[in-house]
Amino acid sequence: MTDFTPDIERLKLLDDAEWLAVQRAYCGRLYAFAKRRIADRQGSEDVLQETWLGAVRGIGDFDTRYTFEQYLFGICRNRTIDALRRRKPRTLERGSEDDELPGIEMLATDVDTPSRILRREELGARARELLVAVLKEWVEETWTAGEFQRLMVFEALIGGGWRNRDAWKHFGLRDETAVAGIKFRALKRLRELAAVRESGGDLLMALERASEGEEHALDLDLRPVWSDGRVSCPSRHWLARLIAGNLDAGPAGFVRFHLDAMKCPWCRANHDDLVAADRNNALDPLIERVHKSTVHYLRSRTLP
Repeated sequence: MTDFTPDIERLKLLDDAEWLAVQRAYCGRLYAFAKRRIADRQGSEDVLQETWLGAVRGIGDFDTRYTFEQYLFGICRNRTIDALRRRKPRTLERGSEDDELPGIEMLATDVDTPSRILRREELGARARELLVAVLKEWVEETWTAGEFQRLMVFEALIGGGWRNRDAWKHFGLRDETAVAGIKFRALKRLRELAAVRESGGDLLMALERASEGEEHALDLDLRPVWSDGRVSCPSRHWLARLIAGNLDAGPAGFVRFHLDAMKCPWCRANHDDLVAADRNNALDPLIERVHKSTVHYLRSRTLP
């Protein structure tokens, strides 16, 4: 299954047909993302509408370092946060199945704490890019080797913030030492991969100290890097194969863990969209309303 790849240049030219194509391709997953967080249908539809208007307005500054899906989900997340801020605290579905919501609540209430600003400035844009790149390379390497338990353990520790004891018990490993060993070897390999891409620098030094077991050596706030960089997110066709029941046990176990234990909001939205087999017909009226609004904006920008 090949996901739709839009023509960014046509989108930048505000081409009506290309925008309709991307709306048909992405509305389902964006709406699924919003529905998990906004209690009522109208609120979810409003978020979707605002997402597309934001996408059209911002397409001229599209950053090619990211995928178009990341671009859309980033806007949708921000619009969702705005919607949650406007509502009373009771409208947040605390304690629901969407326990990934605390991450969004944190963003809504604590977007730029002084410590977060400091970490962001210290790490720097280049270091973040390097870290995302080597994490993705390590994930692909581990997946290809069929080491799915190792991948799940490291995702739990880095992406989920689990303690060694939590991971040891969850995965039925020998003891906490086994978990520490997985983390040690992963950090060592990350350092090696980073060294190939870039010599020197604070990131390499931190990875080296961490791989040697120094306490708190890797103070780089890896969790948002792991999440925002979507370093372990399976592509949409893996989700489709899981739903169809034709995915081997190893990758299926990881994909389920990523969805159910890590509760990745982006992949759960894609999963919800794929599960809704009748989504095209059901969403047609909504897509039509969204597109009418988009067309109105497009014409206001293109007509003399």
